[in-house]
Amino acid sequence: MRIALVQQHAELDKSSNVARGLAALERAARDGAEVVVFAELAFERFHPQHKAGSDYLTLAETIPGPITDRFAAKARDLGVVVILNLYERDGDRAYDASPVIDADGSLLGTTRMIHITDYPCFHEQGYYTPGDTGAPVYRTRAGNIGVAICYDRHYPEYMRALALGGADLVVVPQAGAIGEWPEGLYEAEMQVAAFQNGYFVALCNRVGAEDCITFGGESYVCAPDGRVIARAPAMEDTILTADVELSTTRDSHAHQLFLQHRRPELYGAWLSPSVPTR
Repeated sequence: MRIALVQQHAELDKSSNVARGLAALERAARDGAEVVVFAELAFERFHPQHKAGSDYLTLAETIPGPITDRFAAKARDLGVVVILNLYERDGDRAYDASPVIDADGSLLGTTRMIHITDYPCFHEQGYYTPGDTGAPVYRTRAGNIGVAICYDRHYPEYMRALALGGADLVVVPQAGAIGEWPEGLYEAEMQVAAFQNGYFVALCNRVGAEDCITFGGESYVCAPDGRVIARAPAMEDTILTADVELSTTRDSHAHQLFLQHRRPELYGAWLSPSVPTR
């Protein structure tokens, strides 16, 4: 199965970004992709660079809505699975959300980011309500796919929940800046998650210089043995493709050993909602 990660910059004109995204989807499908993934807030500038104003809800859109309708129609025509990431409005709340569209154009569901950070240039708590969808795994035509939106990838319990839900592929729509993490950690974190949980991880990052952040690109795909098997360049619009065999996840160390030897009855109580003091 071929997966494609669309690494593209965002202009001020949202309609232009959507048009480029649809064109990239067509190119990826022509190149044999069965799953096409887009980065975090792929079709608009990254709003949380600035603190939210009183009009923050007006920037968001419904799911389903005009953008999901257009991509669903294209997914149906091309016969590919599409994972988007949008700024979703639901009543008086807004979410960082990834709708998952199956190859027949049906909207299987939406994953909402559940952990919300806040620090300079990432003022996300003013925009996003913590998600309420949990860690769903979608049974798509291409395989069992889970989504970990950006900040959620830092939580091992969330990444493990996707494995326990049956994910063979976890996609990570991200907005990651150049120099945000120590050298090597950017890939290593997801390499470990892939190895410990026995699935492929495909991280799709934004790219381009915006108001106070330069998004680095360098999207990549990890195999269940922890190897990085495909990597996109920094600071370039591109479509990264990788061929993966999802059935091989059953032969991984995680499925043969780690997952079956878990003892949650002993350590589950340690997963407390409070932060331990020292």
